[in-house]
Amino acid sequence: MDMSVWFLVGAVLVFFMQCGFAMVETGFTRAKNAGNIIMKNLMDFCIGTVVFMFLGYGIMNSENYFFGVIGMPDYQLFTDFYGFNWSNFFFQLVFCATAATIVSGAMAERTKFLSYCIYSAVISAVVYPIEAGWVWNGQGWLANLGFVDFAGSTVIHMVGGIAALIGAIILGPRIGKYTKKSDGTVEVHAIPGHSLTLGALGCFILWFCWYGFNGAAASDPAQMAWILGNTTIAPAAATVACMIFTWVKSGKPDVSMCLNASLAGLVAITAPCATVDALGAFIIGIVAGILVVLVVELLDFKLHIDDPVGAVGVHCANGIWGTVADGLFNTESGLFYGGGFAHLGVQILGFASVALYTAIVMTVVFKVIKATVGLRVSAEEEIMGLDVTEHGLTSAYADFLPSAPGVLGSETLSGPVDVTGLEPTKLSPSTVTVEGEAPKMTKVSIICNEERFGILRDTMAAIGVTGMTVSNVMGCGEQLGKTGQYRGVEMSMNLFPKIQVDIVVSKVSPGLVVAAAQKALYTGHTGDGKIFVYNVENAVKVRTGEIDYDALQDQRR
Repeated sequence: MDMSVWFLVGAVLVFFMQCGFAMVETGFTRAKNAGNIIMKNLMDFCIGTVVFMFLGYGIMNSENYFFGVIGMPDYQLFTDFYGFNWSNFFFQLVFCATAATIVSGAMAERTKFLSYCIYSAVISAVVYPIEAGWVWNGQGWLANLGFVDFAGSTVIHMVGGIAALIGAIILGPRIGKYTKKSDGTVEVHAIPGHSLTLGALGCFILWFCWYGFNGAAASDPAQMAWILGNTTIAPAAATVACMIFTWVKSGKPDVSMCLNASLAGLVAITAPCATVDALGAFIIGIVAGILVVLVVELLDFKLHIDDPVGAVGVHCANGIWGTVADGLFNTESGLFYGGGFAHLGVQILGFASVALYTAIVMTVVFKVIKATVGLRVSAEEEIMGLDVTEHGLTSAYADFLPSAPGVLGSETLSGPVDVTGLEPTKLSPSTVTVEGEAPKMTKVSIICNEERFGILRDTMAAIGVTGMTVSNVMGCGEQLGKTGQYRGVEMSMNLFPKIQVDIVVSKVSPGLVVAAAQKALYTGHTGDGKIFVYNVENAVKVRTGEIDYDALQDQRR
């Protein structure tokens, strides 16, 4: 097998990870920011390509490498196009873009787009290239010490995770995430993402692409098979461990945490994927699956650092764990395989040095951005959503606006209930027409379950109602919608999709409308709905100018 071709195929898979990251971040955040997140994931690769081409690659891979710390850019990609090592350039470029995109998730939903572009460029220009050169340039000081990070647990994931952590701290939490109570304690509120389906799709894409991420640099088919095996065992073990852990801890297996656990296992096995055996990969995965839950909850409940997608728990914590794990489970030099503490010490020194460098540089970068162009959007912009305020995009889902079931042919229960001999519900005298007075107009507003709408619609037609306004709404009753949990946080209220039907009547008795609606909607279960009755003072027909009772008559009410 030509491993040079596989090297490039693996690099292409790493590029496709941008899609996975975009789907995870979009799914785990709110719909009003979806376009902004997609734009950021697009631009961090595009901006990263430009700055990596002109500066980053030379700093990282130059043969003129000074003191094992930094290279002198030689720009051979411009001066010697046909002799330039394009395979290595493309390979390092897609890895650089991965480090930059990790930061986006922890700072989602409240970061200025301009600020994102700036710090993403800095990561690709100097942060990733310098520390990656220490490890992956043959002249790098960590490489010469024997530091092992085969595919980037430290070089990429920990670096991205630390930048994400620092950014989230300086940026502050999203509005409504934490509230301080009168007794001084802080209450944590869940802010669910708008599409768990998108998040799951992103996780599956990332797992698939990780076979290129870890396996691209394999030296031969045998080693590649070994790497791919470990890259399957660790995330699988992590996900099972997370499922059991959250099930025992909270009484239910946590879906979004398990998705994070899959990624945590992949991050943890990235450094030692070519140096540990199956048992080592299995144990590394189990620890990763539990570690990600503990870190996510530590940030949320104790430190009150808002990380919408769990980027710090997945990438920072498990990037560190994967790097240390090589010092424990490396089959040639690991502590548990008779290698003593020497290699473990190098691994600890390596991640600590890279972490310190990243923390210092990114703290300076974020502070400078905050003091100049500003890091965070205004409260008004955050509430409105970054799609409209940062990009002029009304909605990322403009062609998928909700429509009421049964109106556009959706499959719902239908057909009127029997209204023969139905007695009108007795209502307040103020809503009922009195003989000799001008006919009253009454608005009946009905909140019901989606699946009963077709029956309600047909029943209203059966009693003579020919006009109604139907809206999709969200709501719950006094049971608060079986609140449950989201990522370990108790939800104070859970809103479910409902249908609101507004009917204005004058000729048809509002009491009959209410009685018919009650009969159509009744199932005997919690959540059947509610009916509200209002007086209507005036009505005006736009086309003719007719008012009140006359304005309604062409609707035969």
